[in-house]
Amino acid sequence: MPQFTNVKVSKVSEQTSLFEEALKPLKRAANIVNLEPDVVEVLSNPEQMLIVSIPVKMDDGRIKVFTGYRVRHNTSRGPAKGGIRYHPGVCLDEVKSLAFWMSVKNGVVGVPFGGGKGGITCNPKKMSEGELERLTRGFAARIAKFVGLDQDIPAPDVGTTAQIMGWFTDEYCKIVGKIVPGVITAKPLSIGGSKGRGTATGRGAFFATLEAAKTFNIPLKGARVSIQGYGNVARPIARDLYEMGCKIVAVSDSTGGAYNPKGMHPIELTKFKTRTRSVKGFPGSKEITTIDPITVDCDILIPAALENQITKKNANNVKAKLIIEEANGPTTPEADKILHERGTIVVPDVLANAGGVTVSYFEWVQNRMGYYWSDEEVDEKLKQAIHKAFKAVYQNAQQYQVDSSKAPQQSLMDLRTAAYVTAIKKIVDAMRALGRI
Repeated sequence: MPQFTNVKVSKVSEQTSLFEEALKPLKRAANIVNLEPDVVEVLSNPEQMLIVSIPVKMDDGRIKVFTGYRVRHNTSRGPAKGGIRYHPGVCLDEVKSLAFWMSVKNGVVGVPFGGGKGGITCNPKKMSEGELERLTRGFAARIAKFVGLDQDIPAPDVGTTAQIMGWFTDEYCKIVGKIVPGVITAKPLSIGGSKGRGTATGRGAFFATLEAAKTFNIPLKGARVSIQGYGNVARPIARDLYEMGCKIVAVSDSTGGAYNPKGMHPIELTKFKTRTRSVKGFPGSKEITTIDPITVDCDILIPAALENQITKKNANNVKAKLIIEEANGPTTPEADKILHERGTIVVPDVLANAGGVTVSYFEWVQNRMGYYWSDEEVDEKLKQAIHKAFKAVYQNAQQYQVDSSKAPQQSLMDLRTAAYVTAIKKIVDAMRALGRI
């Protein structure tokens, strides 16, 4: 049976620093808004954590047991919301960090959700479709009492797909004995998914890029773009920026990368990766490593892979003027400080990649109404949401600017801290209204 734990559960020893690192921007923002230490302590701990074992019959007849997690960080503003990750590196410390970031992200973009996240320690690339389906249905059965339409609403993340969400939905509905399409988002359109959800994270990042370029006077026509992690999240923004006149000069995935200073066509890159399962070896390109896009000569850098890719070891070698964080937590706090001191604009993950959860919210609303919007309606609502969120974050950055004698981008509070200030105010207001603090 699933075991519910309180916040005193032991951390996973090999990654003890990840959650502590994730909390550093919270503590900086809390100091700025004079938040009481006991309130910071509440925000520094998840509300609930669930760890489950999932026995799965593999194709060769063996029974293999997988470990799954679901964490709810804070539900003061609404049901927990956050994806399910299938990856070999999934552990409790990582899921706690991701759930915390979701609380902040939902606060920044203004959707009425708290933060949640889940994951299974596995390698989906080495599993058959049947094994993935059995794993997903087993996980859904294990956490069915922990999730729900008004309780905790999962979605895809690294290593999961719309089809996996479909299997999860089916298993959950069987268990509860009724049709509840809104229990999970980013489902296939045929079972209640929202139009625009498949490209929402990339589309939202594109809108954030437009806002940043306009705000900081960064020309997009001819801008050189480097992307680490050329998957489903990055492809839409690559296409949109290309259509704006940008040049995609570098891309990478888990197997390697491709670099061409003259630029590469994003659609052709996608076709090549679909055919070969890698961007490495793309015609006309130079082969580079997975991490190289971080430091190539470019104007805009888009880290869209995993956490902790920009660190104090490589931050001084970043040449981009603007960083759009499509991945969760790609920049360490030490690297953040270096980048800000060098005048690099970083649009943080909790703003830049909020398009996914925003359209997931739209999907949840549509599921509850039983009425569905067009592509154009979804896109316009997403654009307005990102515009509003960016404006609020930038206003906080201006309000708390640190030193007017510096260059404009350095005198501003960094956008990450400003985003955390934006979110924390909303979360704390909700906690006080509920009498939780």
